[in-house]
Amino acid sequence: MDIINYGQVANSYARSREDIPVSLIDSLYIRGIFLDGKKVADIGCGTGVLTRKLAIRKAEMVGVDLSTEMLEEAKTLNRLKNFQIPYYVGTSENTGLAANHYDMVTVMRAWHWFDREKTLEEIKRILKAQGTLIVIDSGFLKDSDVVNKTIGVVSNLFEGGLNPSGTKAKSKQMINDFPVEWFEEWSNSGFELRDFYKLNYSVSFTKETWLERIESVSWLARLDSETRKNALNTLAEILTDQEPYAIPHECNVCILKLRE
Repeated sequence: MDIINYGQVANSYARSREDIPVSLIDSLYIRGIFLDGKKVADIGCGTGVLTRKLAIRKAEMVGVDLSTEMLEEAKTLNRLKNFQIPYYVGTSENTGLAANHYDMVTVMRAWHWFDREKTLEEIKRILKAQGTLIVIDSGFLKDSDVVNKTIGVVSNLFEGGLNPSGTKAKSKQMINDFPVEWFEEWSNSGFELRDFYKLNYSVSFTKETWLERIESVSWLARLDSETRKNALNTLAEILTDQEPYAIPHECNVCILKLRE
C-alpha cells in the first residue's frame, strides 16, 4: 500500500484542517456518546484537530500518530490554544498505550491507511470492556466549480487520473464513502455496529486557504515539493478571485461497540 508522508506538509495540514463541523460532536451526543470524563485515544491524530474538539467537551484525550512533524504541530497548537493534550509517537498497530484503559478510540481520516487486522487487535487491547470505536471520514464534495477545476489540474499529474487513497482504492463497493468490507471486518473482530450516518456541511475558504487545504490532501502530499509547488501555482492562476469559496463537505461516522 502507498503510504503518504504527511510530515512534509504538516504546517499546511495544521492550518487547513480545522474544518470539523459542530454538528459532528452534537450528533454523537444525540446518539448517547457522552464525552465528559471519558478516556479517549485518538489514533492517527495528525495535528490534533479531533483531539481538541473532544477535549473541549471534557474528554480526557491522548493522541497517537506516526509522524513526528504532525505531532510537533499538535503540540504547538496545544500551547497556542491552551490545551494540555498528551501526544505520542506510535502506530495504529502498536500505539504504546496502556491495556484496558480507554472508554473510546477515535479514528478520523486515517482508517484507510492502517493495517486493519492488526489495528483492530490493538484497539481491543487498549479499550475497556464494551468500549466504543468511532471511525470518521470527511472531505469536500465535487459540487462546485472550484473543486472541479482543482481536480482537473491535479488529475493531470497522475496517470489514469485520481483514485481513492489507501485501501479504499482496492474496494469494489462503497457505502457512504466506506468500503463495504470494513463492516465485515469490524463484525468479525467483535465490534457491533451501533450507528452509521452522514452529515453535510459547508466550509468557507479564501483562495490562499483553499490552496493550503489542497496541499495537505493525499493527492499532492505524495508528490515531491517541486511538483507540488507547480501544481499549486497553476491552480492559483485559474481559480477565481471571488471569495470566499463555499465548498460543500460530507462527514461519515460509524459508531461501533465492543461485544462482551
